[in-house]
Amino acid sequence: MRPVRALAEAFGEGALVLDGGLSNQLEAQGCDLSDALWSARLLADGPEQIETAHTAYVRAGARVLITSSYQATFEGFARRGTGREEAARLLGRSVELARTAAETAEEEVWVAASVGPYGAMLADGSEYRGRYGLSVGALEGFHRPRIDVLAGAAPDVLALETVPDVEEAEALLRAAEGCGVPVWLSYTVAGGRTRAGQDLAEAFAVAAGNDQVVAVGVNCCDPAGTEAAVELAVAVTGKPAVVYPNSGERWDARARGWRGDTAFDPARAAAWTGAGARLVGGCCRVGPKTIAALAETLSAGDDAETGTG
Repeated sequence: MRPVRALAEAFGEGALVLDGGLSNQLEAQGCDLSDALWSARLLADGPEQIETAHTAYVRAGARVLITSSYQATFEGFARRGTGREEAARLLGRSVELARTAAETAEEEVWVAASVGPYGAMLADGSEYRGRYGLSVGALEGFHRPRIDVLAGAAPDVLALETVPDVEEAEALLRAAEGCGVPVWLSYTVAGGRTRAGQDLAEAFAVAAGNDQVVAVGVNCCDPAGTEAAVELAVAVTGKPAVVYPNSGERWDARARGWRGDTAFDPARAAAWTGAGARLVGGCCRVGPKTIAALAETLSAGDDAETGTG
């Protein structure tokens, strides 16, 4: 785990390339993710597959790896018959696997421990709706135990990601307070608002003035409109932005499949970084080949700015 200062210094070197979707890479490796635990099931049944997927992104040029803990919760593991002690061990394993893959890189690679929303545990697509009928306090109580375990595994940062509404963002920030690890906060958005329909400026504002938060932005959303979201996140918080949209396809929770066309274009990277993004990557359905193109685009931009290459 590196201090917040080190992350800030890394941003000063230019944008860091995030990895892409873990689930699509695991599926490309032949893994069955039909279980309610999704990719988190492989923490118990196929950890070597997770490490292989992380390594694929390292080879593609990713400098930040997001762990396989998005859908890993004590409650979700319990439904599978896994006790709390073993569940905690598996959560810690998610960080260990990413760290092992990161160590194969020639450049410095950071590890971000994924903390997905409450809706991810429900496995019914409700992370794209939010407003679960739970209080901020109840959501904080849900998130705190696994945040404590993940922080104890010493990632470089916690990725509070795919957050659908302001109430859950507040709960996540409260749950992470005092854990000793910096965080980034990223909403999943649609039409310039949170998935719950809230004003995006108000949503970003919950992170303003919070020194534990190193970046604010959006993920797992259509690439269209992300530049405006990045500009708004920077303007509201004064912090660097994080942006990693999905392919542009739409998740059909009932059919458990993706619909629509791919719209992710690595050429957007210049607009993202120009608007203030310092963590740039892809989410669902964005694979290593696309991340390699994104890394190349960002590298070319850096070379142009410095007059090298």
